[in-house]
Amino acid sequence: MNGGILVGLYLFVLAMLAGSEIIHKVPPTLHTPLMSGANAISGITIIGALVIVAPRESSLAEWLGLVAVIMAMINVVGGFAVTDRMLQMFKRK
Repeated sequence: MNGGILVGLYLFVLAMLAGSEIIHKVPPTLHTPLMSGANAISGITIIGALVIVAPRESSLAEWLGLVAVIMAMINVVGGFAVTDRMLQMFKRK
């Protein structure tokens, strides 16, 4: 295996463990507002995925970039939907 791939995999696992630990410490009342705001930040992921989708020598990179764009778009749209639904609960009728 390439050394760069091992470093990337190592960082991914560490980020996953740290993220999981942080999320489990957030109280349930704050979880939805924090996550809906964080999902909007996922738009940055879309920019990175679009760079990956740009023509490269490897078709695997293009397919992975396409999957990243689709997943990030689902995340962004879902984040905005949850935020909108949450804000609707606070409107007076």
